[in-house]
Amino acid sequence: MFGRKRPEQSFEELLHRQENRVYRTALAILGNVQDAEDQTQETFLRYLEKRPVFESPEHEKAWLLTVTRNGCISRLRSKQRQNLHLEVDIPTPGPEEREELEELFALPPEDREVLHLFYYEGYSTREIAKITGVREGTVRSRLSRARGKLKALLEVEA
Repeated sequence: MFGRKRPEQSFEELLHRQENRVYRTALAILGNVQDAEDQTQETFLRYLEKRPVFESPEHEKAWLLTVTRNGCISRLRSKQRQNLHLEVDIPTPGPEEREELEELFALPPEDREVLHLFYYEGYSTREIAKITGVREGTVRSRLSRARGKLKALLEVEA
């Protein structure tokens, strides 16, 4: 990746570094554990097919998240699902956190996506715009809208 190593060792290291991040991103977009696991596998299979050379750790992360996002969007389109439901087997420590996840998964996929990339992955709105292929202003609008929807959902529950 960032130096000369055996391809098998490089892939194992990449998988170890990025698997959790790719899975969490897929889960945030898809809202379904099984689909997120499938998409995670597909992302790493895509890596094995393409064998991209990364300029830096950030380039590696951005490439994997872009492939993950694109795969998730394709998966959502192919299933033509409007409403995603939270599956009960998502591992959460307690009922309060499960309720918060249910509220999060009640949001549309594009809202969950920007929330995840901004708050969990630490990307700026400019970086999210590059990953998602939309304008930076659109990202800011989606973030604002998603925060408002999430706040309203959480207030209704309180």
